[in-house]
Amino acid sequence: MSVDSLKYIFTPELLDGRLVSTISNASQRDGTAKRDEDSANSKPPQRTSPPRWQSIEYILYYLVIILVVPQMFKSVYDISKEDHPNYLRYSSILSDGWIFGRKVDNTDMQYKGFRDHVLTLFIVVGAHTALRKLTSNILGAADLQTRMVFDNIFAAIFLIVLHGISYFKILALLAANYGILKSLGPSKATPFATWGFNIAMLFLNEWNRGYMFGRIFGPEHASIDIQYGGLMPRWEVHFNLTMLRVISFNMDYYWALTTGPDLERRKRPPPSHQSDKDRVSISHSPDLYTFPIFHAYCLYSPLYLAGPIITFNDFVAQNLHNAKQPLPSTSFKPVLLYSIRFLVSLLCMELVLHYCYVQAISKASHAPYNAWINDTPFQLMMIGYFNLHIIWLKLLIPWRFFRMWALIDSIDPPENMLRCMSDNYSAVGFWRGWHRSYNRWNIRYIYIPLGGSKKRPVLNMLLVFTFVALWHDISLTLLTWGWLIVLFILPELTARAMLPYNKYGANWWYRPLAAMGGTLTVLTMCGANLVGFALGVDGVKQLIYDGIINAGWAGAAFLGATLGALFVGINIMFELREEEGRRGLFLGC
Repeated sequence: MSVDSLKYIFTPELLDGRLVSTISNASQRDGTAKRDEDSANSKPPQRTSPPRWQSIEYILYYLVIILVVPQMFKSVYDISKEDHPNYLRYSSILSDGWIFGRKVDNTDMQYKGFRDHVLTLFIVVGAHTALRKLTSNILGAADLQTRMVFDNIFAAIFLIVLHGISYFKILALLAANYGILKSLGPSKATPFATWGFNIAMLFLNEWNRGYMFGRIFGPEHASIDIQYGGLMPRWEVHFNLTMLRVISFNMDYYWALTTGPDLERRKRPPPSHQSDKDRVSISHSPDLYTFPIFHAYCLYSPLYLAGPIITFNDFVAQNLHNAKQPLPSTSFKPVLLYSIRFLVSLLCMELVLHYCYVQAISKASHAPYNAWINDTPFQLMMIGYFNLHIIWLKLLIPWRFFRMWALIDSIDPPENMLRCMSDNYSAVGFWRGWHRSYNRWNIRYIYIPLGGSKKRPVLNMLLVFTFVALWHDISLTLLTWGWLIVLFILPELTARAMLPYNKYGANWWYRPLAAMGGTLTVLTMCGANLVGFALGVDGVKQLIYDGIINAGWAGAAFLGATLGALFVGINIMFELREEEGRRGLFLGC
């Protein structure tokens, strides 16, 4: 593998072909698209500044990084060693590992389900790919109808294996939604019926625990669910993702009916010549919004369990031209490099779980175990910090695995994670890059229809995050998380409005001031995500009390050092964004 290919593996451009097309389109708009031999002389975009990597300022930053980052890893490794006084307080919940005789922290049940079955999933991907090719050879070119027949049959078998008889419960919900949609058609009541029906299903599925027969028909019928529950009986957990696809189908169909036929739709070019925005926004002919295609889209096997989310319009656009002109991002080399990056992420997670037992320590942190008693403020905060990294990895790895499966199948959904968790200084940018396909879905189907940034932006944002919290889980903890996110975003939006980059960015004081604002943003976002996904409100209160307040001067010194280290890290992030800008890439996150 060449050095350029190795470097490319770790760039955002590899993660999503949409970014490459964005650079290309921007170059064409700016008139900077030149012949290959002239490309080296093309000027960088005006938004970028000269590189600072070799300045005295950044040499000092490198020294801080060399001193601080190894200590961060050492702190959690030290409290994860067998000779640490607290080890016996949590060692019973560790599992046998495979790296140099170390135990593994496999205590996160969500990731454990993926980790324990990852080899089986690779076998399923191989079988799906082989059957797809066999079907295409038997039935002819892989046109839309051929692909939909295969997708529907494979999805039915896949879901029966996963959920047993509950597949027919899912089918009934899809049929009910489809019947309501088709009966209303272009009526103004369609969006209200769509949202009302699906939000009601979100609550009813949770409250009725998947409509178990024992709860509906009596205890004597409970064995039906047990005997035919499949490998994953709790189908209602995964229906949350299906619900997003249902709403996408309904709203895309409604907009197809209400906008009417247009020349752009009739002369739609193949996906390889369309922008991502075109594939998402341009409606298809109403005769493509049928139940077989609806079923194939909602239950598309590579994306069914975890996403990423792809809109109905985009899904059909890619399938329509897959045999003739699939997207360049689904060709062999990009998929191979993407797969290598996935394997690197998987190995990184294994190393963290084998050497940093922060999840087990957090689970055993309360009485009578007190697994973080007598730890230093630095160690306590690193427990929280590495918990967030594990949350990031445990979401990133399944998302990338299932997106990799879709890419192998010549479907390119959006990438969910563009940046490492520690490469974020903006709350707005963080949420644009975290679970990115879901963020794009929220913008298209909630934020913009409500008025977007032009009409009641704060209220619209609050409604979006309230939905996001309830969609994840109907609980007060996540609702608190959603409202905290909005609260912590407001200062950044205010600062951006008062000190816009295009007006003050050239001043020497702008970058240090922005770095100080980013430092506070990182602290608040870490706290909000620890509340929502790791420790809860009480756990975060205990962490702050034990790590800072109760530690006295040691806690105050640690807090000051943390602010300084974050300031350095954020300045490094600024220069990384500038480096991307010099390549023509402006992600907004």
